[in-house]
Amino acid sequence: MTAAPSEKTTELFLPDAIFISKETTKEAVFKDVADQLVQKGFVKQTFLENLVQREDSFPTGMDLSVVHESLPNIAIPHTEGEFVNTRCIIPVKLMTPVSFHNMINPSASLEVSFLFMILNNDPGAQTNILSEIMGFISTTETKELNTFFSYTDKDEIYHFLKESF
Repeated sequence: MTAAPSEKTTELFLPDAIFISKETTKEAVFKDVADQLVQKGFVKQTFLENLVQREDSFPTGMDLSVVHESLPNIAIPHTEGEFVNTRCIIPVKLMTPVSFHNMINPSASLEVSFLFMILNNDPGAQTNILSEIMGFISTTETKELNTFFSYTDKDEIYHFLKESF
């Protein structure tokens, strides 16, 4: 099991907790990532069920065209802290865009290309992590973000986040 990250922002990302998914549905992506997170000890067995329930009730798809029309859509799935064992962000590059419901307009669907899955066993810090992700998106230059979102290598994703987040 990997040691839990400290409170330092750059340690919200762990080199062995970056995923590249070839799955083609939200449910399959969630299952694949959750199974690996359980094996690593990052989450509890009940994580997947609660992640799916929360996403159904409170969608996390985000339309990034409001930041810049060239950016792909993202999602920021998460669940309550009682289902996780650590505090970090799990980046998931989707090789095929996957349909998520829009956070702002839940009746609308978005094709999402990247997930920032929040694991947070400190319920008071959930908003802080979400605002850090949004700060990263809104302050990183569009060209750099597009390069980042095109990465298909775990090491490239990790190093970019470590340097730029």
